[in-house]
Amino acid sequence: MKKQNRRSFLQFLGRAGVGIGASAFLVNIQACSPNEKSKTPTTDVKKPRPFPLKDIQHSLEDKLVLTNGLEYDILIKWNDPISETDQFGFNNDYLAFVPFDKNNPNDGMLWVNHEYFQELFISGSDYEDKSKKTKEIIDIEMYSVGGSLVRIRKNNAGKWEVVLNDEHNRRLTAKTEIPFHWNDPIQGSTSAIGTFANCSGGVTPWGTILTCEENYDMFYGETDHSDPKKPFRNLDGDYYGWSQHYDYPPEHYGWVVEVNPLTGEAKKLVALGRCAHECATVHETKDGRLVVYSGDDSNDECLYKFISNEPKNLKDGKLYVANTTEGKWISLDYNEQEILRQNFANQTEVLIRLREAAKLVGGTPLNRPEDIEIDPITGHVLVALTNNKPKGDYLGEILKIVETDLEDKTSLTFLASTFLAGGEDTGFACPDNMAFDPKGNLWFTSDISGSSINSGPYLPFGNNGLFMIPSWGDQKGKVIQIASAPIDAEFTGPFFAPDGETLFLSVQHPGERSKDLENLSSHWPEGGSAQPKPSVVCISGQGLKDLMQGEF
Repeated sequence: MKKQNRRSFLQFLGRAGVGIGASAFLVNIQACSPNEKSKTPTTDVKKPRPFPLKDIQHSLEDKLVLTNGLEYDILIKWNDPISETDQFGFNNDYLAFVPFDKNNPNDGMLWVNHEYFQELFISGSDYEDKSKKTKEIIDIEMYSVGGSLVRIRKNNAGKWEVVLNDEHNRRLTAKTEIPFHWNDPIQGSTSAIGTFANCSGGVTPWGTILTCEENYDMFYGETDHSDPKKPFRNLDGDYYGWSQHYDYPPEHYGWVVEVNPLTGEAKKLVALGRCAHECATVHETKDGRLVVYSGDDSNDECLYKFISNEPKNLKDGKLYVANTTEGKWISLDYNEQEILRQNFANQTEVLIRLREAAKLVGGTPLNRPEDIEIDPITGHVLVALTNNKPKGDYLGEILKIVETDLEDKTSLTFLASTFLAGGEDTGFACPDNMAFDPKGNLWFTSDISGSSINSGPYLPFGNNGLFMIPSWGDQKGKVIQIASAPIDAEFTGPFFAPDGETLFLSVQHPGERSKDLENLSSHWPEGGSAQPKPSVVCISGQGLKDLMQGEF
């Protein structure tokens, strides 16, 4: 892959202060508008303020390493109790914090995705022969995934803590019954049993959580339609072997699920289609309608955009797939596409078999489109393309989508270009989850797989990391590594508290390459000879406080 130097990166960056509507979490950005800048004489331009956070070196340590000025506290670990009956799940991923009251941002509900589990730590065995798994073991595995809702608040010492046994604390698991938000049944049912493979997500303007079912085929396989006359259940990808005890159809999974953080009520949003959803990033238009971006996190899969017909409605609307070569959003409406009518029975089938439909209408295969965020300064849509090893893309990039309708994002045309490429010049590889802080600085994590980390093309990058790109100060536009993950782990789900002075962050799958319980590759976070535990941490410190005093 072509390396990207600082000059070309700044050309791509293009964050000169476009006047757009800011979200409720963002400060006023008018100070950086072109008109305001033009009022300042050249002779009065001040030297950029020193940026408060410094770059760290890549690490190989079994520690969570942070730059100076930051510290972390463990908020919750795998198997910690959240109530008298429930425990925190495994491999925490996406995080979202929703305050109870906007006037008290230090007390509210934290949603946590639990993407998958490692058999070694759940049951003490890797079960190479899945037929040896008992129903009781699979029941334990089914409980470890899905999501956790926990009330958190700041204590008198200014530290975030879980409110144990709060009435709002609950689990959603692979056994939770969840209805489909759709008029037609899916595989003969109006509801599905469970949610799992929950990767990234989003938050709606009305405060519900969107959690995304990604690699669902690892749990119940997939239906193969290569012969339209004889579709069959393909269990080649059924890594965990659940289907030997539970015969749930694959079509019930791979959806975006909306969760009410106060009640735990959930529904699967069929209108957004079925694929390996990484995220669901919501934008509200001027008239209250919704635009939802989502990527299909697999090699050579597509980028999608849903536009609702009405405000607060994620059922009625139209789904589009991106053709990034031509800069077009292509309709996936059954009634508008002859080729869809030739290959599918109705719109429901189009949505169930979204990947096939997207390719038929001309969607562009991309290099693992993962997380998506909207730049609060420019309005550009950023898409993390993690990598595509079979095609020789080992380091990945962040794609930039500039919608023709920059503010509402309902236009069907756009310009696509590389925002930032991974490489030794930029100091990172395999971008994954992203977040903007309240000052418009971009933060992102890396996702170098356990089988590849610290080897081959990934040797220069050390353990997975947390990075940021300042929007102000003397380091503006530079990629800064803020943190390094423990051995085998990756950071996921970065989410800022409303004041920007705490970053909630998941540390996922530390020690995932452990051969057995006697030969552990990581002992984080408890150290010594302890078993590694996925955990959620709260990053804070003077560095973040100083960062929030900066200006665009």
